[in-house]
Amino acid sequence: MHEPLTTVSDRLEIVELPRAAATHSFADDVRAGLGVENKSLPSKYFYDALGSALFDAITQLPEYYLTRAETEILHEWGWEIVRVLDSPVEFLELGSGSATKTRILIEEALRMQGSLRYAPIDISMDALRASSTTLVDSYPNLSIRAYAGDYFTVLASKAVRFERRALAMLMGSNIGNYTPHEARALVALLGSALRPGDGLLIGADSKKDRATLERAYDDPTGVTAAFNRNLLARVNRELGGTFDVAGFDHVARYDERRGCVDSFLQTRSAQTARIAALDLDVTLAAGERIHTESSYKFDERDIEELAAATGFTLRKVWYDRERRFAVHLLVRG
Repeated sequence: MHEPLTTVSDRLEIVELPRAAATHSFADDVRAGLGVENKSLPSKYFYDALGSALFDAITQLPEYYLTRAETEILHEWGWEIVRVLDSPVEFLELGSGSATKTRILIEEALRMQGSLRYAPIDISMDALRASSTTLVDSYPNLSIRAYAGDYFTVLASKAVRFERRALAMLMGSNIGNYTPHEARALVALLGSALRPGDGLLIGADSKKDRATLERAYDDPTGVTAAFNRNLLARVNRELGGTFDVAGFDHVARYDERRGCVDSFLQTRSAQTARIAALDLDVTLAAGERIHTESSYKFDERDIEELAAATGFTLRKVWYDRERRFAVHLLVRG
């Protein structure tokens, strides 16, 4: 495969993978999700510019402990995490974003081995270029080969290559945004890109009491509600929609049986919205919900079963002090 390669500097390259033919656009997914009886919108579309800013605000909320707990683990145990594979490593990260937490591990790896190769994957070329440029400017002994594209396309392309023992990362409770079937498919695909003895770090929110989980996804300040409503506002902005966004309530409910917090937008009154770009009318009854996100929670047994099903073994687990969140190290068999 001959992928487009951009050399930004002697320490930064960006590979842009073409979108797979079967990959749906925002418009495709809106039509598919809102043109049926049980309505839904994919959570991956939360993160336009406004949505990303709102999520950054969510991470500062006292109720949303996830980011703080994972950062605490990395500060406390980063020195051990980068040494646990007993050899010099290079990093592969899915969903690098601004790489704020990753810096903790980058600094530990540089302290241990002097130099580091880092391969972030992100669907946003602009975000990838900005964060990667900032990182190489910050760390003279860091080199980056970044991949712009969705995880499945990049990993399936076999474009990712390693020179040292690889430590892959799926952090930020990212694994929780996939259904169990999707999570297994992603981890299995990751395993096919790794070699025996390579590691995979998974940052995952732990199962806990309903009240704590529902507060984390429905804060009293209303920031999470604004984040959720922005998904419909994006339909209005980008596709010529006429949804009464203010007429929707944000609803978050924990399903203990599935170990999952489900988020919805629920209309207070009946309404019909026109989506001009799709030539589509969407009619909702009073109280009808649009599903927008499922956030799965995990215990050690869940991760052990995920590892066993995908060719990994669970080597070690690190928790924050309150045991709300865990970073799991899986090793490729």
